[in-house]
Amino acid sequence: MIVAIEAASTDLSLAIADADGANIGDVAWTSERRQSAELLPQLLALLGREGRTLGELTGIGVGSGPGSFTGLRVAMALAKGLAVALRRPLVAVPSLVAWLEADPAAEIAVARAGARDVFVQVRGPEGPVILDREALAGRIGGLTVVAPVELVGSFALPSVHPPRGAASVARTAAARLADDPQGDDVRTVEPIYLRAPRGVATEADGEVRWL
Repeated sequence: MIVAIEAASTDLSLAIADADGANIGDVAWTSERRQSAELLPQLLALLGREGRTLGELTGIGVGSGPGSFTGLRVAMALAKGLAVALRRPLVAVPSLVAWLEADPAAEIAVARAGARDVFVQVRGPEGPVILDREALAGRIGGLTVVAPVELVGSFALPSVHPPRGAASVARTAAARLADDPQGDDVRTVEPIYLRAPRGVATEADGEVRWL
């Protein structure tokens, strides 16, 4: 059984899937400041509803961003904690790619990168970029957008599809583990930040020692 955690924005999601990636159950909700208090209880509740236990876990998938600095750290800490405690492999999956894969109608994914900037991922091989409010408006055009609902007002987005990426994270993790049962190195894998968080002057200052 794969457990997947996606918390790169204020719209969070969790999923559990069979080892081949087939969805067993998932849950999504919005939380602006309580990711650290809600992720594990929500995961345990999801497992309980589906009649599953952590003892059945064979791998963990986690959304790696870019996105909310706090959300990414909380999700990665929980994923690494499960991986180390249960001695299970961990796979990190880019969050915005997972959002797009989970929503075939969406053509562009947008996550908050600060008060005036956003991370933008267009469907395709290119990686995410950072855009300001003005550049974002020109980039979106008439495209269908997957983004946290909280960005609709603050960035004057059109109506958006909220992200529900955990099931996609689970499928990607299952495929990766089928090819490489070891997964990522739990000692070195970290979120995709693209830039240092607010108040951090250098990359070294912002280093997070996970283990």
